[in-house]
Amino acid sequence: MAIRLGLSLPQMRQYDLGRDVPDVARAAERIGYDSLWVFERALFPEPATQGLYGIEGLPWPDSYRHVADPLVTLTLAAAATERAELGTSVLVAPLHVPFQLAKALASLDAASGGRVIAGLGTGWSLDEYAAASVRPFEERGQVLDELIGVCRAVWGPDPVAYDGRLTKIAPALVGPKPARSIPLLLAASSPKAQRRLVDHADGWLPVGMDPEGLAAQWRRLQELAQERGRTEPIRTVVRVNAEYSAKPYDGPDRRPFQGDVDQIVEDLVPYAGIGLDEVLVDLQSTPRDAEELKDVAAQVYERARAAGV
Repeated sequence: MAIRLGLSLPQMRQYDLGRDVPDVARAAERIGYDSLWVFERALFPEPATQGLYGIEGLPWPDSYRHVADPLVTLTLAAAATERAELGTSVLVAPLHVPFQLAKALASLDAASGGRVIAGLGTGWSLDEYAAASVRPFEERGQVLDELIGVCRAVWGPDPVAYDGRLTKIAPALVGPKPARSIPLLLAASSPKAQRRLVDHADGWLPVGMDPEGLAAQWRRLQELAQERGRTEPIRTVVRVNAEYSAKPYDGPDRRPFQGDVDQIVEDLVPYAGIGLDEVLVDLQSTPRDAEELKDVAAQVYERARAAGV
């Protein structure tokens, strides 16, 4: 059975949110993509107060200067499609009030007929945490733990009750309920985050690196699940951030998934043998417009399937 393929929706400056998101979503579904995805970047500090991913001196990419709200984007796609799953990779969960996010995701799942995948992470931008003003950056793990608990409660049967540090829900009816049990996936890379995943989440959202390194991480995660007595399978969706160019990239410093369609597909092939469930391809950063994005997405899908992905 072929690995599932997902596509990121257009959220960046060169796209028209209201026109291009439904258009690309419909096209992706026709092409055969199994899922559609959004990511979250709340702001772009100017000047930068910290490096990308918190790494000193690493610049933020220009594409982060303008990123549409993920849930608005996903809602536009939901209204334009019928089959594709609708995922977040990822929502920076502690930037959101837990109860409101849980209810928004439940509403979107109900509206879409049970197609939402809730991918969550803790993020790294101090500026985003300061702007959201939910809790300080240092408490991000505690906030994520509570948000997971609130989601499970709100998505479960009425009456809903929850007594947490941030969230106090007296017994209450909370609707609409999701159309299905929403899969909750975590980006989890640290040992503590992976224990949280094994104990409380449905799946894993790693970022594509070298295939051997990812396969080793996946083995360690499976071993941890066995050690902690988990019996449910872990759903896996790996994100690959592609940098498409019309011509092949010939430089010796070529990064994975950088170059033309054939180079991107060549880099995808090893991931099919790791045992993951799905590969999410983010192609949106370099196309000029939605027409080029749709064309590249169609070529990547066709050639990936022909190559056995």
